[in-house]
Amino acid sequence: MLRGAAGAARRGTHAGADSCAGADKGSHKETIEERDKQQQRQQQQRQHQGCGAAGSGSDSPTSGPHPVPVLLPLALSLEEQPPLPPPLRRAPGAPASPSSRGQMPIEIVCKIKFAEEDAKPKEKEAGDEQSLLGAAQGAAAPRDLATFASTSTLHGLGRACGRGPHGLRRTLWALALLTSLAAFLYQAAGLARGYLTRPHLVAMDPAAPAPAAGFPAVTLCNINRFRHSALSDADIFHLANLTGLPPKDRDGHRAAGLRYPEPDMVDILNRTGHQLADMLKSCNFSGHHCSASNFSVVYTRYGKCYTFNADPQSSLPSRAGGMGSGLEIMLDIQQEEYLPIWRETNETSFEAGIRVQIHSQEEPPYIHQLGFGVSPGFQTFVSCQEQRLTYLPQPWGNCRAESGLREPELQGYSAYSVSACRLRCEKEAVLQRCHCRMVHMPDSLGGGSEGPCFCPTPCNLTRYGKEISMVRIPNRGSARYLARKYNRNETYIRENFLVLDVFFEALTSEAMEQRAAYGLSALLGDLGGQMGLFIGASVLTLLEILDYIYEVSWDRLKRVWRRPKTPLRTSTGGISTLGLQELKEQSPCPSRGHIEGGGASGLLPNHHHPPGPRGGLFEDFAC
Repeated sequence: MLRGAAGAARRGTHAGADSCAGADKGSHKETIEERDKQQQRQQQQRQHQGCGAAGSGSDSPTSGPHPVPVLLPLALSLEEQPPLPPPLRRAPGAPASPSSRGQMPIEIVCKIKFAEEDAKPKEKEAGDEQSLLGAAQGAAAPRDLATFASTSTLHGLGRACGRGPHGLRRTLWALALLTSLAAFLYQAAGLARGYLTRPHLVAMDPAAPAPAAGFPAVTLCNINRFRHSALSDADIFHLANLTGLPPKDRDGHRAAGLRYPEPDMVDILNRTGHQLADMLKSCNFSGHHCSASNFSVVYTRYGKCYTFNADPQSSLPSRAGGMGSGLEIMLDIQQEEYLPIWRETNETSFEAGIRVQIHSQEEPPYIHQLGFGVSPGFQTFVSCQEQRLTYLPQPWGNCRAESGLREPELQGYSAYSVSACRLRCEKEAVLQRCHCRMVHMPDSLGGGSEGPCFCPTPCNLTRYGKEISMVRIPNRGSARYLARKYNRNETYIRENFLVLDVFFEALTSEAMEQRAAYGLSALLGDLGGQMGLFIGASVLTLLEILDYIYEVSWDRLKRVWRRPKTPLRTSTGGISTLGLQELKEQSPCPSRGHIEGGGASGLLPNHHHPPGPRGGLFEDFAC
C-alpha cells in the first residue's frame, strides 16, 4: 500500500512537469521524453519493489510464530513552501531547466496498528506518553521508609521517619527513639548474659509419711582382713606384700628356697577372713530374730565382708521409726585373731573394730572410703533418713542422664552408680599395669581405659543421711553376765564386744531437686517486658521490620537479575512508534533521503544516487 501511494505521488508530480513543457515542444520531442520518463519510472518501481521485499522479509509484522494483521493507513502531507513563481514559458527548442522539474518535499506519516490475535475487546490504552522502560517494568515499587514508618507499630518510628518537614521536633523524636533502643539493647544483653550462666537452685521438699519404707542395705567388715590362726605357710608366703609377715618354715625360720603353688585369692579370703557366724552374737530386725543367713558375702578392700538386706528384689521394709524398729546386732571383733605387725605396709591397720556402710541395694559397697567405724566397748546408734536427690543435666549441671537401654550401663553391675564407676576405674588401672585384678573388682571383660577416669553423679540418686551417737558398754553388771554367757572374761567383753543399732528416724524422705533458676520462659518474659517498656514493640513488630527488609532486598535483587532491554517496538493498545533509523539499520537498501543532483534531502522518490551523510529533514515515521 505504501509503494502504491508513493508511486501515485511520483506520477502526479511528473505529470505536472510534463504538462508545462508540452506546449513548446513538438510531437517528436514529447514522444522521446515520455519514453525516457517511462523508463525512469520502471527503474524506480523495480528499486521500490526490491527494497519493499527486503524490508518485508525483515520487519514483516506477520513474521513469527503467531502472525498479526497490520493496517498501514498512509497520509501524505505537503510541506508548506513559499509560493513558487509562475513557470516561464521556454522558447521552442530550448532545454528544460532543472528547476522546472523540482519536486516539493513530502513527509510520510505512517501509523501502524497491531490487532489483537484473539479479537477480544481492547482494554483502555495505558497512555501513549508512557516510556518503553516504564511499560517494561510493570511491577509495583516497594514502600519507601516514610510509608513504612507511618504504618509500623513500633512506637516513635512514624514521628521520627514519617512524612513531613524536617525540624527540631522530628530531631527530638529521633533522639528519643535511638535512646530507647540503646537502653533496650543494654538490658537485653544483661538478660542474655544471666541466662547463659545457667544458674540453678536446690529445692527441698519433705515427703509425706509413708506406712512403710524400704530399709537400706547395711555392709559391715572387720578391719582385720586375715585371721592369724587361719594362715598357712603358703598363705603367708603369698600374702607377704599385704601383711608384711616374712615366709616361714616349720621351725619358724625364714625359708630361702620354698616353692608354693599359685594362690587362689578367693579361697584364701574365704578361709582366712573373719566368719560372721563366729562374730555375730545376736541379731534383731524390727523385733524379729535374724541370723547370719540373712547376710550376703561381698568382697571389698577389707577382704570378706557381709551385707544385710542386699537383694533389691526382696528388700525388707521398715514399718516404724526410732530405735527397735531397725537392725540391731552384737558382734565380737576377735582381736586375738588380728595379725601381728612385723613391718608396716600400705595395708597395715592399727585400728580395732568394724567398718559400716549404709547404701542402697543398687549401689555396690565402697566401704574403704564411704564407710564409718564402730569401736568395741560401745553401742553405736545410727539414725537414718532417706534422701532422694535429683540433679540437672547439661548445660545446667554435670549429672549423668540415664540412657534408657535395657543393657547394663557398666559391665558387672546392674545399674550405674558412682561407686560402681570408681571400682571399674580401679580395675582398669590395675589391669593396665599388671594384667590382673583384685577380688573385690568387677569380673568383666575389657582392657584399661586411656586417660583419667571420670565418674559423674547420676541425675537420680538415693542416699541416706546419718546421725551417729554412742554409749559405752558393758556396764559392770552386764559385763559379768556377758562373760558368763559367752564363756569369756570381762576384759575380753570390753575389748571385743560392740552393739550396732541402725534405724529410721521417721518414715519420711527428703526430696532435694536441682532446678533452673532462670529458664527460657523467664528470659522471654523479661525481654518482652523490656521491649514493651522502651520501644513498645512485640514479636509481630519484629516480623513487620523483617518483612519490609525482605521486600526492599527482593526488589533490588530482581532489578539486578532481571534488568529489561528496551524493545524496538512496543504496542500500547494498538499504536506503535517506529523510527526510520531502525528500519534503515535493518534494511539492506540504500538511503532515500537525497534528491537528484545533490539537492536538499527529504524528497521522494529518488533512488539513483549513492547514500550520503545523514541530514534529511524527515528521518522518522511520526505517529
